[in-house]
Amino acid sequence: MRLLTGKPGWSTSADVIVIGSGVAGLTTALNLRSYGLSVLLVTKARIDEGSTKWAQGGIAAALGPGDTPDQHKKDTLAAGAGLCDIKAVDVLVSEGPEAVRKLIAQGAVFDKSETGEIALTREGGHLRNRILHAGGDATGAEVSRALLAAVRGDTGIEIIEHALAIDALKSISGEVCGVTLHVIGAGSRDGVGRALAKAVVVATGGLGQVYSQTTNPAVSTGDGVALALRAGAKVADVEFVQFHPTVLWRDLANRGQQPLISEAVRGEGAVLLNNKNEQFMVGKHPQADLAPRDVVAIEIFNQMQISGQPYVWLDATNISDFTNRFPTIYASCIANGIDPTKERIPVAPASHYASGGVLVDLDGQSSVPGLYICGESACTGAHGANRLASNSLLEGLVFGARIAAKLAKELPKQGEPVEAGNSVLLDPKILLPLQISMSEGAGVLRSQTSLKKTRQTLQELSKLTSTEPRIEAWEASNLHLLATAIVKSALTRTESRGSHRRSDYPQSSDQWLSRIVQQVDADGNWKSDVEAIK
Repeated sequence: MRLLTGKPGWSTSADVIVIGSGVAGLTTALNLRSYGLSVLLVTKARIDEGSTKWAQGGIAAALGPGDTPDQHKKDTLAAGAGLCDIKAVDVLVSEGPEAVRKLIAQGAVFDKSETGEIALTREGGHLRNRILHAGGDATGAEVSRALLAAVRGDTGIEIIEHALAIDALKSISGEVCGVTLHVIGAGSRDGVGRALAKAVVVATGGLGQVYSQTTNPAVSTGDGVALALRAGAKVADVEFVQFHPTVLWRDLANRGQQPLISEAVRGEGAVLLNNKNEQFMVGKHPQADLAPRDVVAIEIFNQMQISGQPYVWLDATNISDFTNRFPTIYASCIANGIDPTKERIPVAPASHYASGGVLVDLDGQSSVPGLYICGESACTGAHGANRLASNSLLEGLVFGARIAAKLAKELPKQGEPVEAGNSVLLDPKILLPLQISMSEGAGVLRSQTSLKKTRQTLQELSKLTSTEPRIEAWEASNLHLLATAIVKSALTRTESRGSHRRSDYPQSSDQWLSRIVQQVDADGNWKSDVEAIK
């Protein structure tokens, strides 16, 4: 399968193509350069517009006194609700501290305590203070700044901005040997071209735009995961879409990216209240307001259903230094007419993070030779059914380095691409009904009835095809493919676990201590398997 495009009008090449300019893509590119490999870095918008810069939370790593990777592992496994790949978690927590130290050596500056040590805070699901922050609530922006400075200073990394990676190119033996790109702009690289490489690394981030409200930027349309699916790669755990519990509620007319209120605010003492002014998380979980995100999100959803109010309240008025501790959040609130130092903040869950993605091994290798996946686009198994707070930036650092090391040892020979099979393209006007249907039927709380209704909507939308290749059509086609995968997995998993909650199957079942793996063949037919957790 491939998306309908025009004929390539230009070409380029490198040892490795890296798609995406967030922490995963930039880390992979820099590590590849440390081994002397040439890199073509492709980014959908400007190089500094990925999801990483929006990360208000920090980076989790066992760096504090008395903390250990084993304790970090226990918290990660608890949040993952029985579905974590233990080997992947071991890699994440044991290699994490050194990855953070390397990031600091590359110029990232983190907040310090009064004694001059790195200040470590706590977020939901962590039993110890192990979260590094920068600029209070601007950690992602600082991480992005440091990595971008290093990338821009390396002449061995060619950067193509405003380029959508459309499909993988494969050789006659089935190995990925490049990608087709569409570049928006003037000059010889205007329009569709092809880039050849000995390996391709997808680090395109999440798929938040599949839902009506999300914390993800507009570019997060799951392009890399969709590209991999069409190339024949396996995906796993896609039903586990994490909804951040505390996103600034404005009104239902506001769609797309919404302002995030980091759970670090609750870590500093803010509390959740319902419309009766009750702290409803007390008694629901031992950590109350700092329970894992899936627990808090579903309780907020329940409170909204009880009250009929589309939000609950977050009271942060007891945080004395709010404006300095959370300058980004403060600015967002003020811009929306709320002074968080004096009044409560209306919040509601919104799509935030995909714990699943393209199934990979511990070196980021997908089921398709030559295709590697890193960051939120990947399913390493480290997150299980629900990602632990602040493990996402860490995953990009750790597994980006592992992918580079693997390719430095075993870089394939350059293959020659062959023509792909059937082409598909959907009309961009499917996007809004798709997002509404996914939010209503496959959101925080699902059921067989709601999921089947969403599946029917997706089937009807699939009939609205287009013959006009353009960015909006490619994005809509990608989101439709991913929405289909999410709904199929959510219907299959007849239990509630982590960030997958079924009202008709409210309990977890040991029968489902397994991973749902999906794959699409060249004719668009879906194959689904249930695999035991490693």
